[in-house]
Amino acid sequence: MEFKPPGKISDPPHDNDEAARLQTFAQAHGEDDAPQSASQFVYVGRQPILDRNGALHAYELLFRGSARNYAEVFDDAQATAQVVARTIGGIGVQSVLGTHLGYVNIGRKLLFDDIVHLMQPERFVLEILETVTFDARLIARIAELRRAGFRIALDDVCELSPNLLTVLPHADIVKIDFLQTDRAQLRTLARTLRMHGKTLIAEKVETRKDFALARELGFHLFQGYFFARPQVLSTRRNRSSHTSLLRLLALLARDAGIVELEDELKRNPNVVMQLLRLVNSSAFGLGRNISSLREAIIATGTRQIARWAQLLLYAGGGDMPWRSDPLVQLAGTRARFMELAARWIRPNDEGFADAAFLTGVFSLVHVLVDSTPDETLDPLDLSPVIRDAIVGREGPMGALLRIAEAAGEARDAGSIAVATSAESRAEFAALTPDVLAELNLSAAAWFGAHLAD
Repeated sequence: MEFKPPGKISDPPHDNDEAARLQTFAQAHGEDDAPQSASQFVYVGRQPILDRNGALHAYELLFRGSARNYAEVFDDAQATAQVVARTIGGIGVQSVLGTHLGYVNIGRKLLFDDIVHLMQPERFVLEILETVTFDARLIARIAELRRAGFRIALDDVCELSPNLLTVLPHADIVKIDFLQTDRAQLRTLARTLRMHGKTLIAEKVETRKDFALARELGFHLFQGYFFARPQVLSTRRNRSSHTSLLRLLALLARDAGIVELEDELKRNPNVVMQLLRLVNSSAFGLGRNISSLREAIIATGTRQIARWAQLLLYAGGGDMPWRSDPLVQLAGTRARFMELAARWIRPNDEGFADAAFLTGVFSLVHVLVDSTPDETLDPLDLSPVIRDAIVGREGPMGALLRIAEAAGEARDAGSIAVATSAESRAEFAALTPDVLAELNLSAAAWFGAHLAD
């Protein structure tokens, strides 16, 4: 049987061609580009795991701090949090994994954290690091996670140690390190683990000889440089203020109401975008469009929002506050302006005001992620009113967006209101130049009041 040479494993399929926005930086950027790229982009590595027929079975997801294709991990928990945050809320599960499983390295700290439940058990395998020592409390936690549907893999096994024997009854998969395992003990190790009914992965397979040996010994899955080196995927960095995330967590901790949560999230356009990615992930399977921030909060649930905020805190790593980005500031101010304008012309239509705010938030997201509006918005399942307003400037919401753009650039927004359709002209006529100037000032003051946070 023949295998594809290293680096030639085909990528998984991507809906809406979202993969076009991803970049493989390992070959595209040299050493000199890394500092600048690292400030603008986030990265995830993925290495294929193949079955006995050479077909792609899964990916191991790896921390990458830059375009350089190797890991510099100083904090296991933070590295794992960044991998999960970037896979789910940044690049997207479908773009990173396609239809395949994702193996995620995880240490003791995150095993006990509620954050682990952000990962869908049917998509992610928890790969416990070799540095973890197992005790009764951890064994109980692993049993709990398995009952929740997670599969447990043991990483970098090279001998039948007491630590391994303690956890073996509670694991599903064992990865045997072909570089570290004594070849004289390899056959016995593999036979013993197979007798316990474990799925065996031969990892760090670097030669055809090692691959042939692993097949002979009955290994089920294979990973290593012989098949493919890790690929590095990236997307533009999304920054979230630690202070705003902590404030959000404080609200959640005291069971704040929907109104308070909505007000807090409105000040954080970047977190809103990631919340929409989360709520429209396959874990929820809503089968309907999200048309307001309040609806997204209700659909997600406060517990999932808390998990996500915690994950972003873990993954922060001391990044510069996102509010320093002028595009984010513009998105926040525009969203508030549109909300105020919507309330001005339809004072009794909260749904229209909610949709106006989200339209403003997402009207510039494609610039932040370096894509096009349709490619950025399609995975988020926004309501047609919002999507059509942003992509085609259609309907009353599209007119309101054009007015917001003109007002933000000190152009004649009043002429746009006059040029709206006949059925909308009467209500838009209420947006006189004086009103628009007042709303613009109020929006800037509203967003600016939170910059000091």
